[in-house]
Amino acid sequence: MCIAERKKMVIIFYDWTIEVFPHLLHAPFIYYPLWQPWFLRLPKGWGWYKHLTWKVTHNKTWDKIFKFLGFKKGWYTMDDTRYLVQTKKELQQIFRPREEIMNKASAMMTEIRKNADLVVGVHIRHGDYKTFYDGRYYYTLEEFHQMMLRIQAVYHDRRIAFFISSNEAFDVKIFEGCQCYRFGKEPSGDILDLYTLSLCDRMLGPWSTYSRWASFIGEVPLCFIEHKDQQFTDDSFSIVTDFYHFANGKSTEDFWKPI
Repeated sequence: MCIAERKKMVIIFYDWTIEVFPHLLHAPFIYYPLWQPWFLRLPKGWGWYKHLTWKVTHNKTWDKIFKFLGFKKGWYTMDDTRYLVQTKKELQQIFRPREEIMNKASAMMTEIRKNADLVVGVHIRHGDYKTFYDGRYYYTLEEFHQMMLRIQAVYHDRRIAFFISSNEAFDVKIFEGCQCYRFGKEPSGDILDLYTLSLCDRMLGPWSTYSRWASFIGEVPLCFIEHKDQQFTDDSFSIVTDFYHFANGKSTEDFWKPI
């Protein structure tokens, strides 16, 4: 809304990754009253800041104060899609990470495309997903492997490569019969993976806001995994147009419901 109507906005609490997005941090229409680099760079600066924001944003009294002052929590504005189409190009620029991150992502994609006609990003979220929602969105590495082989069969007339994004360490050689790539341990690794996914041609992964953002910002067709034996066609993939919708008309929240 602020971009479309050329209004200014104030962001009180921001994520620790804010410095990774210089266009967002220095956007002329956004004011961050609590952005104090000298404080955040103290030995415990970020820790104190995160402790403060957690206490304030999880307090009913402060909720009432912020509501009275006209502030909104970002999580509750996701269904306002009035200006998304109009402002998409500007959003893509504002949420572009530092150039060294984009350069690494682009270099990875250039390397992959030397031997591939189509690159499929695979988001393998382990860790918390093993227990989250009783493991509803957790798939083993072998289950991912079998899904990747089925996707290769869909595009059997093309050279397929997979970019792997995961919060678990493993050697991509375990995916036998699949040409796979991933980064090693990198600074800002989560953001680097996220924006490399946004450069892929297709994306596969469990229900997650992570891959959802990569699909939206990079306009990459995404397929959410519904079950381990899922079959795929090219129509299985569709671009996320806003937080709740795919371009093919499906709702992203359909995948949140329990089996």
